[in-house]
Amino acid sequence: MAKPVILAVDDDQIVLNAIERDLRRQYGKEYRIVSADSGAKALEVLKQLKQRNDAVALLLVDQRMPQMTGVEFLEQALTLFPDAKRALLTAYADTEAAIRAINQVRLDYYLMKPWDPPEEHLYPVLQDLLDDWRATFRPPFEGLRVVGHRWSSQAHQIKDFLSRNQIPYQWLDVELEEEARRLVASAGPPAPQLPVVFFPDGSYLPQPAVAQVAEKTGLKTRAALPFYDLVIVGAGPAGLAAAVYGASEGLRTLVIDREAPGGQAGTSSRIENYLGFPAGLSGSDLARRAVAQAAKFGAEILTPQEVTHVRVEGPYRIVTLADGGQVSCHALLVATGVSYRKLDAPGIDALTGVGVYYGAAITEAASCRDKDVFVVGGGNSAGQGAMYLAKYARTVTMLVRGESLAATMSQYLIDQIAATEKIRVWTHCTVASVQGTGGLETVTIANGKTGAQETLPAAALFIFIGAAPRTDWVAEVVERDKYGFILTGPELTRGGRRPRGWTSEREPFFLEASVPGIFVAGDVRSQSIKRVASAVGEGAMAVAFTHQYLANL
Repeated sequence: MAKPVILAVDDDQIVLNAIERDLRRQYGKEYRIVSADSGAKALEVLKQLKQRNDAVALLLVDQRMPQMTGVEFLEQALTLFPDAKRALLTAYADTEAAIRAINQVRLDYYLMKPWDPPEEHLYPVLQDLLDDWRATFRPPFEGLRVVGHRWSSQAHQIKDFLSRNQIPYQWLDVELEEEARRLVASAGPPAPQLPVVFFPDGSYLPQPAVAQVAEKTGLKTRAALPFYDLVIVGAGPAGLAAAVYGASEGLRTLVIDREAPGGQAGTSSRIENYLGFPAGLSGSDLARRAVAQAAKFGAEILTPQEVTHVRVEGPYRIVTLADGGQVSCHALLVATGVSYRKLDAPGIDALTGVGVYYGAAITEAASCRDKDVFVVGGGNSAGQGAMYLAKYARTVTMLVRGESLAATMSQYLIDQIAATEKIRVWTHCTVASVQGTGGLETVTIANGKTGAQETLPAAALFIFIGAAPRTDWVAEVVERDKYGFILTGPELTRGGRRPRGWTSEREPFFLEASVPGIFVAGDVRSQSIKRVASAVGEGAMAVAFTHQYLANL
């Protein structure tokens, strides 16, 4: 953490130099000594310190300054750093002003000039003030800070992006927290448009796109090389497993993901049936470990970056990126996983990101404390989400279309849900509509068995219904089933005939698509088993097939 600041302000440069000298000699090891020769300059310094989230311990200010007196400066400084100790340097004639300032700006002390010797007249007073400040000081958060309104879809996107990319941040609600309002004020006038992301270096971005935040935080969105042995599209469990095995076995490996490492599994609050973790682990923890492991072996990861098209030119598979760039490779692995299907109900689109969320939306759980929330879906992801939300919410109501959870959820989760008093499961129920002005307020629930409808207050609605593959970008190149999942291996051979356009004399490998050298792993593959462990296994298998493919080029 940076040293707390002592700010000295005096318009007389000779006096200011003397103050700096004495402060630095006594407090320079523990504090950063900063000075300004006017109240206006000092306020600019404080605004910059505020934006960097630095701590200010003491303001030592001369009363008699042109344009702005010491008391006038302290009045404005109070709005930026209300906890800083305040001391006024005065002449004998300023005593009355100093006494008035005790009430006016909560002045802690006033000192008469000159203060020589400082060991007798300056240091004892300041040390007492600094000791008092230290006793209640809490070190400020040193990462990114996001300031905005709770009911802001753009703020939700930024928080979700930072969380899923393992970037620490602090959320400040401008409607609830005075600190948020001070921070926004420090960036004006005029006040920046919300949400605002403040960075540790003191800079900030108003209403930023996710790509701007990614670039500013140092995430990599451009490939270092024009060609790779293996390009992996998708950084879920399958893609990350392939990255670990590919890079560790000497393949020049590039991973591209449009959102964040971890995929859909990365949003899971707790995975308890993954081999080797009897206490379970979160999806974000699994993603963090896998990214570190892949990077250790030299795999390159681009995020957020999206592949929009792929084409085949002889032995090369060339992917086009959303920013117009291109990367070529010998082998391409499609591991884009699936996305939650959109819920078709009146009001959903307007409230998505402002009370209605797809997936776990872990970043929003804390805002649901002691409130009533709803979960739509009956699969494992819905169960894991409900269990996590139950730590915060007053009640969690699961809306399940079927007559029970047994057909779609693992038994261990069913048992946990049954044992959690906060969670209630309503079967035969769907969302008929949602309502709210600026944010979600109520949910109307329809019972498919009785036909009855009921409108209830709701703080949030989390949707986990079905899965749709992300394969439009490769649809013109490989064969898919009627749902959009990519066909591989034995599924491609019908009646002993190889797939249309197949150019190799051999049969397709088990995880190979209808184009030689394009492999598929994880949930995006037709007939795959939708489990984290199987996705990891397929990612590893895909690398083994890649080696066989490359050996015959």
